[in-house]
Amino acid sequence: MQKVIINIKKLVQVEENPALKVCGELMASVNCVENAYLIISEDKIQEFGLMSDLNKEISTFEEIIDANGGFVYPSFCDSHTHLVYAGSREIEYVDKIKGLSYEEIAKKGGGILNSAKLLNNTSEDELYIQAKKRIDEIISQGTGAVEIKSGYGLTLDAELKMLRVIKRLKADCPIIIKSTFLGAHSVPLEYKGRQAGYVNLVVEEMIPKVADQKLADYIDVFCDKGFFTVEETDKILKQGIKYGLTPKIHANELDFSGGVQVGVKNKALSVDHLEYVGENEISSLKNSDTMPTILPGAALFLNLPYAPARKMISAGLPVAVASDFNPGSSPSGNMKLMMSLAMINHKMTAQEVLNATTINTAYAMGISQKVGSIAKGKIANLFITEKMTNIEFFPYSYGSNLIKTVILKGEIVK
Repeated sequence: MQKVIINIKKLVQVEENPALKVCGELMASVNCVENAYLIISEDKIQEFGLMSDLNKEISTFEEIIDANGGFVYPSFCDSHTHLVYAGSREIEYVDKIKGLSYEEIAKKGGGILNSAKLLNNTSEDELYIQAKKRIDEIISQGTGAVEIKSGYGLTLDAELKMLRVIKRLKADCPIIIKSTFLGAHSVPLEYKGRQAGYVNLVVEEMIPKVADQKLADYIDVFCDKGFFTVEETDKILKQGIKYGLTPKIHANELDFSGGVQVGVKNKALSVDHLEYVGENEISSLKNSDTMPTILPGAALFLNLPYAPARKMISAGLPVAVASDFNPGSSPSGNMKLMMSLAMINHKMTAQEVLNATTINTAYAMGISQKVGSIAKGKIANLFITEKMTNIEFFPYSYGSNLIKTVILKGEIVK
């Protein structure tokens, strides 16, 4: 089936020769076509160009979508979320406002351990219902691909339960979903004082079971102060690789943890958070294929230092921007808002945050050859905006939705 989008004021982030990622100073450039059309065939982008060059009679298309002067963007890709969780943690939000740190809340049994307790007492069906609602919300906000982590189970059965929920979401939702096993998210209370025992559980029991049931694409570790050491992280990642899981890393959120270097050493697809990044981390990343990913929502919510995006871009690195959607440190999956926060707090330009939330996050999910830009043959994951003046207006108006129509895999879903 062929359909056409007509009267597009600006077709944003067009690629004739698609790149897998955008690095350094190239992040400041976004190619656009003014007064454009776009043809979709089945679930793929077939053709695009100037409205004045549309050779086929519009009436011959099976479906005509009038953008009415709006912009057409590639859908966001959100490469770091924890959106399968049970309930919320707003009381901890109050604790943060009162001055307790992330680590202090965790020591009280809050944080990740609180979410683990809630999740263990919640059925798989209820988890699915809650997560499906969040998926529907982020679709309406322009996200067309999302990575979802486990990590709120911290037992073999509960981690598998989370991953089964993600598998069900993959099957039922129009959005592209990648699954990450994050058994090493925190150390359960019953393993307090014997962390090595929990690491062995992750390595010897959890990873083989996850792989055997084909429940995850990636493996992740929270390598940071107060959580897992570089040595423990290396051990877990190597076991994941042995079982066919590609590494991703929570790194340097709370301190200079060595997480970036151990991620690069193990050829991690991405290293995420990066509030603490110096010359050693930048040097390590420059000689790698690993995507540095910043999470502006978490830094804002936890009142952390802001990851030095400008420093990384100036060094020639690519930068991705993801939401970290989770109940404790970033209770939002709104990628348009993440664009705005990255501009305001990380001093990125509108063009840089657009590349950072689409093509570079697609790379951080291993799917940039399929989505993340407007290119012939890519999956037609798009959204149409209200009328706007320019691409700067989209993140500038951080409190307004502005998304009028959402198209996923060639079909209108909103």
